[in-house]
Amino acid sequence: MSTDPAVEAKKRLRAEAKRTRATAFARHGRAPSEAIAEHGIGFAGRSAPAVVSGFLAIGEEIDPSPLMRRLQAEGYSLALPVMEGKGKPLLFRAWAPGDPLEEVMWGIREPLPSAPLLEPDIVLGPLLAFDTAGYRLGYGGGFYDRTLARLRALKPIVSIGLAYDEQRVDAVPYSGYDERLDWVLTPSGPLKCVTS
Repeated sequence: MSTDPAVEAKKRLRAEAKRTRATAFARHGRAPSEAIAEHGIGFAGRSAPAVVSGFLAIGEEIDPSPLMRRLQAEGYSLALPVMEGKGKPLLFRAWAPGDPLEEVMWGIREPLPSAPLLEPDIVLGPLLAFDTAGYRLGYGGGFYDRTLARLRALKPIVSIGLAYDEQRVDAVPYSGYDERLDWVLTPSGPLKCVTS
């Protein structure tokens, strides 16, 4: 059993955050996805042809597909995350809308193994909750934390969480290994994450 008090606090918040996100998803339909696409990612300070890793929404996650289509039209290179196994960081394979995908687990679809590996400059990620300091609550597997740590050791990157406005909380419990987001993009606009 973990002695880190943040672990138990995250478990409690995770259940509440899932309900909040499900309610937002049911209330708003596709409008939030279109709104984040309209904002784009110009605020991130990285222009095309930078590599942007997105994701394919599952469940009640906000859908980044309209944003990714816009980014492709603007000349960005796109990639999707690929799981290599429990406890390992994600890898990223080149992808464009319409490219073939394979379903792996939990309804997650990934590019085929033949797609080239890329190292993204901008990482778009899903979340359950976020705070203004850039801490995100994920699903508990630590994939994005390990991945952001690996990428940040290689080069400067920009991490952007995609969320409904309702997913903002006062403070997300965190541990020493948690990687902060640089920005959160919600339907109401981009939020630059700052430490107090």
